[in-house]
Amino acid sequence: MSKSLPARPRLAPTAKSAFALVVSRYNGEFTSALEREAVAELRAIDPSATIEVFDAPGSFEIPLIVKLLAERRRYHAILALGLILKGETAHADLIAASITESLQRIALSHNVPVIHEVLLVNTEAQARARCLEPELNRGREAARAAAATAQVVQTIITS
Repeated sequence: MSKSLPARPRLAPTAKSAFALVVSRYNGEFTSALEREAVAELRAIDPSATIEVFDAPGSFEIPLIVKLLAERRRYHAILALGLILKGETAHADLIAASITESLQRIALSHNVPVIHEVLLVNTEAQARARCLEPELNRGREAARAAAATAQVVQTIITS
């Protein structure tokens, strides 16, 4: 696990960003913290940004909602936030692999950054470190990646 977050990106002064967050409500203690940190960081990066949050019942449902949002072409980036806690079967691995492949396919087919922060963890301690602790909060990391990637994509598309 990385011991530091990437630096906060600086956006062009004329940028008016729009972000969508798709948040799993399963394991809500952790996913709500990811959402809270992501929104706060996006506000710190671009106080005038439009930020919309869409709920998914679980992580497996996130890709469909992300796809529908990507088709709207309203957002500079979409953040997928969820947490899968491994159990004794391969179910969590199967779900995580499906989500990863789906999110990448959506990003590539719609030319919109889709930031994958559907975390697959082995223990609650790992979930706490990544979702509840401020130093390495993956919601904050996702927001920084979304803003930086959106800026690069917009530069390429408009040049």
